[in-house]
Amino acid sequence: MIKFISKSVFILSSLFITSLYSNSFSTAVNYGTSEINPPAIKTGADNYEKYLPLLKDKKIGIVTNQTGILSNKTHLVDFLLEKKIAIQTIFAPEHGFRGTADAGEHVVDGKDPKTGLSIISLYGDNKKPKPQQLNGIDIMIFDLQDVGARFYTYISSLHYVMEACAENNVPLLILDRPNPNGSIVDGPLLEKEFTSFVGMHPIPLLHGMTIGEYGQMINGQKWLKDGVQCKLTVIPCSNYKRTMEYSLLVKPSPNLPNDQSINLYASLCLFEGTNVSMGRGTEKQFQIYGSPYLTKTNFSFTPKPNFGAKDPLYNGKECFGEDLTSYPRLKQLELKWLLKAYQNTADKSKFFNAFFTKLAGTKKLQQQIETGVSEKEIRASWKKDLEAFQIMRKPYLLY
Repeated sequence: MIKFISKSVFILSSLFITSLYSNSFSTAVNYGTSEINPPAIKTGADNYEKYLPLLKDKKIGIVTNQTGILSNKTHLVDFLLEKKIAIQTIFAPEHGFRGTADAGEHVVDGKDPKTGLSIISLYGDNKKPKPQQLNGIDIMIFDLQDVGARFYTYISSLHYVMEACAENNVPLLILDRPNPNGSIVDGPLLEKEFTSFVGMHPIPLLHGMTIGEYGQMINGQKWLKDGVQCKLTVIPCSNYKRTMEYSLLVKPSPNLPNDQSINLYASLCLFEGTNVSMGRGTEKQFQIYGSPYLTKTNFSFTPKPNFGAKDPLYNGKECFGEDLTSYPRLKQLELKWLLKAYQNTADKSKFFNAFFTKLAGTKKLQQQIETGVSEKEIRASWKKDLEAFQIMRKPYLLY
């Protein structure tokens, strides 16, 4: 069952970019007509007049992290407590509630020191809330900032939360947020035999949907266990169109520090399945790539432990590669750096590791690269699946 709480108002206007906050992130909206003062995008969390009545006199569970904030940077948990909403439990995804854990690091249960609320990890051995963890919860809220890539694990957490809610008759409320890579649909589709926590559904590597739209697709396609469906309500964004550029207020995870890293993420994350570093252990995570085994160039970096990478790949070793910090904004999944690195690596037999097929969602991409298939031919091999996906996702789109 899917319920929509209002559609977004689509307003087109001339190029207009606003910076509301300092640091690496700011709210930035790119419009396309001549309106001088277009209304700002409001996230689902900011549309609180639509969801607060649904929470009155209810006991609440909430799946969120540091990205669950309103436009004034008040955290959703703090906001709801101020409104006397009875939050019972916080459920934290990969990177933890405050977003400080490394990628893949075990996130432990505990208490939030600010509010005293119990925190249950949804990463590691407990990816799906257990029935006893949902006892006494009348409604679950899901508010996480996704980045539009299949292997970004927040959509996998969404799957398991929806499944647990469906099985335990707990309604789920998704507070939607814009996808910063919102108009890009590209890459190979995941094949069923390569299903994992970094790829759970038959979608392309870049899916071009918001997390609310994605939840509707999970429900509508009956991808949950045994085809169960969650009682789902989506609070959409207002004044948003997926072709708008959108800059996040905070880091969605420790190694995505700015807009450039988020835009390059899907293309460079494929390097996680190779012997090439994409900058973990530097200040340019997912904006550079290199390894000690690539041809020496004028650009090099040496990874060292830092926030988000306690033991980075090639810790203390000089890596040669490319600096992409000033590269123009991508409008597709970019393969040229992966192909170039493979061609220039010292020992091609050691380039790929077993994780690559999970990230790619198929064995075919690695085979194509190893046999010298051109980028043009690789892209052509995705075309039929991408067209079918675009048709399949259409009923679930809100913007």
